[in-house]
Amino acid sequence: MELLFATVIGAILGTIVNYVVPGRQSYGSVLLPALAAAVTAAVWVALVWLGWTFDGTWIWVVSLVAGTAVSLVLALTLPKKRRIADENLQRSLSKA
Repeated sequence: MELLFATVIGAILGTIVNYVVPGRQSYGSVLLPALAAAVTAAVWVALVWLGWTFDGTWIWVVSLVAGTAVSLVLALTLPKKRRIADENLQRSLSKA
């Protein structure tokens, strides 16, 4: 049950990142929450397999920080990469 709670909280934190970081028009509105939820769940399961207890504080902190950090990194890098890709596509289409 705690895995479900952690996943939902991870998705909520991804949603917050989605609306706090500028440039969200470059990607879908569900990308960051879904990514944060998936990373949070994967880290949670990995830590449980490593022997961390599900009722400990650190499994929550590490899982939620990992999910939030990955969504934050993607939110900061994706708009720039998208803009560069769009400019390259525009340049290649205008040559033809």
